[in-house]
Formats: sequence, C-alpha cells, structure tokens
Amino acid sequence: MRIVDVREKTVSIASPIANAYIDFSKMTCSVVAVITDQVRDGKPVVGFGFNSNGRYGQGSLMRERFLPRLMEADPDSLIDARHDNLDPFKIWSTLMMNEKPGGHGERSVAVGTLDMAVWDAVAKIAGVPLWRLLADRYRGGVADDKVWVYAAGGYYYPGKGLEALQDEMKSYRDRGYRVVKMKIGGASLAEDIKRIEAVLKIVGDGQNLCVDVNGRFDIRTAIEYGKALLPYNLFWYEEVGDPLDYALQAELAQHYDKPMATGENLFSMQDARNLIRFGGMRPDRDWLQFDCALSYGLVEYLRTLDMMHQHGWSSRRVVPHGGHQMSLNIAAGLHLGGNESYPDVFKPFGGFADGIAVNDSYVGLPQIPGVGFEAKSELYAVMQGLLD
Repeated sequence: MRIVDVREKTVSIASPIANAYIDFSKMTCSVVAVITDQVRDGKPVVGFGFNSNGRYGQGSLMRERFLPRLMEADPDSLIDARHDNLDPFKIWSTLMMNEKPGGHGERSVAVGTLDMAVWDAVAKIAGVPLWRLLADRYRGGVADDKVWVYAAGGYYYPGKGLEALQDEMKSYRDRGYRVVKMKIGGASLAEDIKRIEAVLKIVGDGQNLCVDVNGRFDIRTAIEYGKALLPYNLFWYEEVGDPLDYALQAELAQHYDKPMATGENLFSMQDARNLIRFGGMRPDRDWLQFDCALSYGLVEYLRTLDMMHQHGWSSRRVVPHGGHQMSLNIAAGLHLGGNESYPDVFKPFGGFADGIAVNDSYVGLPQIPGVGFEAKSELYAVMQGLLD
C-alpha cells in the first residue's frame, strides 16, 4: 500500500465581494489529489482536498517542501497496520519533518490541504464515509445523522443596497436556513446598524442573525459596536479584533455579555490554547471556529479538540469556518456544534452534496465512502481535472 503520486493546482475563487478587511477579487485556493495504489470498484483510490477561502493557494510550499518529503518517504513508514490503511498521523509527521515550531502561517494551509486529501483516501480505502470512520474511531460509533448549519453571506460589494441585502437573506431563508450571517465593520456604525435592522426585518429575532467583523476593530471600536449591538440579542458577534489579540477579546468580554465567536484564523493547537487561556472566551455561551483545512488538517484538529476538553469546553461549542464538506464530516463524526455554509459564494468549493436540502438549518450527509466530493458534481468536475 502506497501513495504513488500527488497532483496539485491553483484555481481561482475570485469574486467582487469584500468583508471589513479584504476583498476577494484575486482570491485563489489549492486543489490536490493524492493517488494511491489501492483499487476500489475497479478504479485507483484517489483522495482529494482543497483549502478554505481567505487564504490563497499554497502550491509553491507544497512543491518546495511538503510533497518531496512525502514522496521520498519509505512507503512502509506511512502505513497504519492495525487498520490496513494509510496512517494520517504518520503522513502528517512526515510532512512536518524538519519544520521548526511556531510561526503557524501559510504552511498550516499547505499541510491542511494535503491532510484533507489523505483522510478522504483513508475513508475510501476503508469503504465508509469519513464521518462514520471518525465516529467509529473516536466517538464509540456515535455520529450525528444531520448537522446544524448557518448561511454565511452579507458581504459588501459595489452598489449593494439594503434591498439587495434583504433579498439575499430572504433567499437563504427560502432555502431552509434559519440562522444567517452578515458582514459588518466595512461601513460606519450608523450604516451597519441600518443594514442589521434591514436583515432583522427578514429573519425576525436577533437569534437568527450573526455578525462578523473579520478582525477589523481596535478595542474602542469593538466596545462601541458591542454596546450598539446589545439590544438586538444577536446569535453571535464574530472575530471582532485581530485574531491574535487575546487581550482585546478578553477586554471585550467585560463589556459585551452576549455570545461571541472567533478562531477561524488561529492555525494550530497552541494558538487555540492561548485563546482559551487568555482570550476571555466563555464556554457557556461563546463559539470557536477553528478550520481544519487552514490549521494543519484533521490530525491537528483532533489535538485541538482534546485540548478544549482538558480546559472544560464542549466540542458542541465548535462551529468550523469554511463552509465545506470536510468540516461537515468532522462536525457529524466528532460531535461538533455545527458548520458554516456558503450557499452563494466561493463556488464550487462551498456547499454540500447535491440533492441534500437544508431543513430548518440542518443538513444531512452523503452515504458514499470518503468526504463525499463525488456527490457534489460541480466540485468533483474540478477535482477530476487533476487526473486528466
């Protein structure tokens, strides 16, 4: 059993949208295919992966460092003898060979993308959906048969007024989402309040609306916005300051007693642990949004979940960023609180399997082996292009 080839390419997910910090006019992501010598249903088993939006394609790092290490390794050193399969943990250690600790930046994205493809291959070799494999290995066989999801949107783009924003949110509600999310911080406080109130006219209760700052605010602005948001009783107030400014997050918690969310731009167990230790996050109400595809993959994510448990946090307080099928499998298999969804942006990488509808903010999972990319035709066509 061995990996015989790994292919990668960079693809565009550019669009004219923007949040409070960046625009996505030049956004890219990496797509990879891990080709094995195993055969199922008459075809070689291939694991696929890609990185979540917000970080660019990582092909150069893969080609220069990580792929040579993987392909030069002794194939026997990458095997899980107990399960007669590839071993994601041994593969991860091989990828990270000769890497210094700390500095969890773009390399975490490169490794996370490859790790996704490895787990897809492992589940396909085992002949089960990834969520089932994870539940069997780490949750005593107990999995969720559906996952809570919310619709992420509400981006800024030129000419988008209140009516267009309302139409967008209404379309999410019409497609089965109860909770929606919108961007704030890219306009004045007064304008953002008008935008929030316009959306609330569509979704009703504030518990159906999340707002996301994407790390833009200093502490003064964070508190100012927080005081203005309090009367709306929102589902959460997200990533208010720089993701590594734990003191800001802790200070804000003294002024804003409603739920907050952050973590999508923390890319290691160690950074996640510092948030838990020093960020003032409250396990009875706040939400953590770590994204496995950006943070060294599922191998590291399992360490992060274990760390959270040691610090008294339930895995149900985790709702990953990314809006894709890998996070959906993790949520179902590892007892997470839900998953982000991108109904209209970052296509074809956002969204879930074809033909599985969202019902009152819950979505089911495909029953096919692996992550389930093959059940999302538009995305699978891109992935198949790596093999042509």
